[in-house]
Formats: sequence, structure tokens, C-alpha cells
Amino acid sequence: MPEELEKVFDEIQKLIETKNIRELRIITEDMNDADIADIIEELEPEGRVILFRALRKDMAAEVFAHLISDTKEALVSQLTAPELGRIVDELFLDDAADLVEELPADVVKRILESASPETRRGINQLLQYQEDSAGSIMTTEYISLRPDMNVEQSFKHIREVGTDKETLYTCYVTDPKGILKGVVTVRTMLLSQYADMIGDIMTDTNLISVNTNDDREKVTELFQKYDFMALPVVDSENHLVGIVTVDDAMEVLEEESTEDFHKMAAILPIDEPYLSMGVLELAKKRVIWLMVLMISATFSGQIITHYQSVFAALPALIASIPMLMDTGGNAGSQSSTLVIRGIAVGELKIYDALKVLLKELRVGLLVGGGLAVVNFFYKYAMSGDLPLSITVGISLFATVIFAQTIGGMLPLLAKALGFDPALMASPIVTTIVDAGSLTVYFMTAGRIMHL
Repeated sequence: MPEELEKVFDEIQKLIETKNIRELRIITEDMNDADIADIIEELEPEGRVILFRALRKDMAAEVFAHLISDTKEALVSQLTAPELGRIVDELFLDDAADLVEELPADVVKRILESASPETRRGINQLLQYQEDSAGSIMTTEYISLRPDMNVEQSFKHIREVGTDKETLYTCYVTDPKGILKGVVTVRTMLLSQYADMIGDIMTDTNLISVNTNDDREKVTELFQKYDFMALPVVDSENHLVGIVTVDDAMEVLEEESTEDFHKMAAILPIDEPYLSMGVLELAKKRVIWLMVLMISATFSGQIITHYQSVFAALPALIASIPMLMDTGGNAGSQSSTLVIRGIAVGELKIYDALKVLLKELRVGLLVGGGLAVVNFFYKYAMSGDLPLSITVGISLFATVIFAQTIGGMLPLLAKALGFDPALMASPIVTTIVDAGSLTVYFMTAGRIMHL
């Protein structure tokens, strides 16, 4: 917590102890919603409720949306039905739907019972879409205008309905059947005459939208490419059903990045904060992939067993095995990380596989050649054994090329097969490269050193 916020935290704690609700409301009046949420997270359960009840109704809903799941659940259990109803009704529908998805069934039941019928209908509408679709992250609280409205009528409409809308800057133009026809910004309307028709000043060319069933990753790609503040979501018949705002797109981007990070570390995706998870739950998330990698790593042991006569004849070969395996694993991880990142941000597509292969081969030749030369002279200086030094140098050269190529191609292969490219990160690549490097090493030793 920043030093400035710590001072406010100490002051708020004192006010909570004296139950000075009036001063609590005054001190939080001009604070940022996210900062208040951080303070609530640090308070004891009783203090959380006191501070939360001191907030303005509209601010309470915004703060509630910033809290982690465990804190939300605890607050829900302590608030009365009317208080809970007011909060849920003040939340934007997409935030309310997220709340319903992340909390236990018994808590959700209480939330829905407290919400207004209109809010319940909106939440149920959003929940019907698949979890990772554009429809699941959109909000239905947008401003819709008609092409036959003039600017003056449009501003009047915005004033009437804009209070509860998630964004005012971008307005969407639909016909009487709700079909998306164009988009117009408040800036455009401000710079137009009051008598100008919306149909004449709206943008209807190159109108970009997403379908409710599109993957939410496509949504984030469009936000990154076009710098949108909001993106319209349409159904199969081009009816406007909602919008995705930039804050929701950023949240999805963070979730996807976190999920990829977990997969790249061979951990099943984790939705909760680290400190909120139990030891047993963390162990479950880790043990599955560790088990898979442990079993797959036995192939390396089988290769060593198969070639045991080679290093039995020359024990000095054993000393270079860790270096070969580590260098190969690191080289493969470098390639896979760059390619996974390229896929994630849309720089690389499946049809770029040949370009990636040729590039990684060239990089492998340069990097592998440089490492092999350095290792050859080092090995020869240390051992004076020319055949051994040549064997290690050639093996290292081949290992790096193999690792760079495998690391670059596996994520693209996973993408082509419909899997998450992040699965093909360092743990998987290292396991494959270890087996390959050992095979190359012992075969090279057998030919050069006649073992």
C-alpha cells in the first residue's frame, strides 16, 4: 500500500473504532474507488462493513466491483437484503453478471433475490452466453440513437437515459428493428449543427463489430489494433445487443495473460489470489502437470540406459550431460516464449510456420555455432582430449539448432490443433529437447570416439 494511502488507512481505522460514519463519508468522498477497495481489503470484517455502509450508494457499487471474490462473499453475508439489492442494482450489468459467476450458489441466490426484476433479467441474459465469448463480457447499458433523429433530439435523449449507461462518448445508431447502422461520437455531435441528422453525420463505413459468440481474445485484439473505447457486439442478424468497453477488454487481457503465464509454468490456471488459495488447492493445480512431466522425463533415463555402454567406456562423457541439457532447454524456451508472445498479440499466424522454421534454423546456426566454438576450446583447454572436445562441440551445435526449431514450431502446432500455444512452453520443450540432445550426444560420441 502506498505511503499516502497508509496515512488515510490509519485515519479511517480510528474513525471506524469510534463509528464516526459522517466523517468516514467525508474522507472517502473524493477518494478513488480502487483505493477504497484496497483499504477495505486490509480491514477486519467488522470494519469492512462499517466503512462500506458509510459510502454513497453509487460509490459503494463501484467499490464493490473492485473487491476480490472472498471479500465480496463476506460482505454479502453481512449486508441486509435491501442494502444488497441497492448495490446490485447500481452495478453495471456486466459487473453484476461477473459477480454471479464467481460466487457460490447460496450467495448468488441471495443476490438475485435482492435485485430488481429488471436487473435479474439483464444478468440472466448475459449469463446465457458461453464463458469465453464476447457476449459474456459485454454490457447492455449503451446509448442507442436513430438515424432520423437530429443532434438536438439526440442530446435530449442522452440526458434522459445517460445516467445509467456505461459510456456516453460513443453512441450507436440502429434502425427501428435494432440493426446496427453506424456509430457517432459526442464530439462529432458537438461540432455539428443541432438540426443535422444523425444518419448524415454517423460513421457507417468500415464499421467494426464482433458477434456474441466470438472468442473474447478476438475482442482484445481489436481493442489493441484500433484503440477503441468501446466495441459493439451484434447477433447473427446484426442486431446490436451490447458493447464491450475498454476496461472490460483490459480485464480480459490481464486474465488471459495470467492464464498463459500459469500454463507456461506448467500450472493449471488459477482464478484466485495466491494468498486466498488453500495449500491443498495449490497442490492440485501443480501436481498434475508435474506428474505428466515427470513421466515424460523418464524417456531421458531410458536413453541414458540404452547408451550406458558408451559412457561406461568413457566416463568423462557424463560431465557434459547437464550442460547440454540445460543449454538445449534454455534455447528452446527462448524460442517458444517469443513465438507464444507473437501468437498472443497477433503478430504470428499458423501460415507463418515456414517463416518461423527458417528463421529459427538460421538463429540456431548462429547461436549454436558460437556456443559450440567456445565450448570446444574450453573443453580442450580443460581436458586436452581432442575427440571428446569435438564430440561435445558438435553435440552442442546440433542441440541448439534442434531446440530452437522445436521451441519455435511447437506453439504453432498447438495453435493449428486447436490447443493453447502456452501449453508448449518451457516445461514441455525442455522435456523434448532433453531426450533429443542426449540421443544426439551419444550417437555423436559413438561415431567420433568409436565407442
